[in-house]
Parts: sequence; structure tokens; C-alpha cells
Amino acid sequence: MRNKVNFEKMNGLVPAIVQDADEGTVLMLGFMNAEALERTLTDELVTFWSRTKQRLWQKGEISGNHLEVVSIDMDCDKDTLLIRARPRGPVCHTGNRSCLTRVTRRSARSWAKKRLSLPLQRNTRTLNAALKKQPTSSII
Repeated sequence: MRNKVNFEKMNGLVPAIVQDADEGTVLMLGFMNAEALERTLTDELVTFWSRTKQRLWQKGEISGNHLEVVSIDMDCDKDTLLIRARPRGPVCHTGNRSCLTRVTRRSARSWAKKRLSLPLQRNTRTLNAALKKQPTSSII
């Protein structure tokens, strides 16, 4: 994996999405350079490149809330990593389990209703148009 990741697209960095290996929750997004990936693979603890501190930063190095690596997958473009890990404590510096907060509260039901109704509306319009073109004596 080390030699296959494309670090060139983002000036030596790739996004690394961290997902809870047991529950599937997305916990955080960080960035890795080649050295951070190497350290992560060697130590089996997630290490990022801190764009703020301009240095390697192992998640939990101060708090002790490490992310223990279970697996690392690479996307098809070889420029994004998905790290499945087991968190040892809250992941976010705010004390939350995840660094991600909900921006919208749209329910899955309302999303599905909207998505599913569009094809139905199109099919109804098509059927109505076909019915209007049929001679009055035809049977459908």
C-alpha cells in the first residue's frame, strides 16, 4: 500500500477518513503524508500530518484517546484512505465521540420519499400522455 498511494494530487497529502470499525460511524477526517501513513502502519495507531502544527500528530498523543487501526482501504483513484479503527475514548477534542456534527436533520424517510416520488411522477406523466394518445375505443 505504501508505494501505491497517490500523494501528489494534494501536495504530498491524502485525506484519511476514520470510521469506527465496530459501529461504522465516521469519526473524523484527517490528512496523511507518506511518513504519517508509514507510522500508522508500523505502530497500528492512527497518525496524521497536522496542517496547523506542520508536524506528525498521533491521535491521542496528549489525551490518550488513540485510534487503534483495524484496516486501511484505498479508493480507486488511490488518493483517499478509509481507516477502520477502534477508538480508545472520545475522538473529538470537545469530548464528543465523533468530530462530525449534524448540519441537517432531514430524515431518511423524507429523503427517500422525495427521491422515490420523482420517478413515480415521471412515470405517471408518461402514462397519462400515452392514454391521451390512445383512440377512445382501445383497451389498455
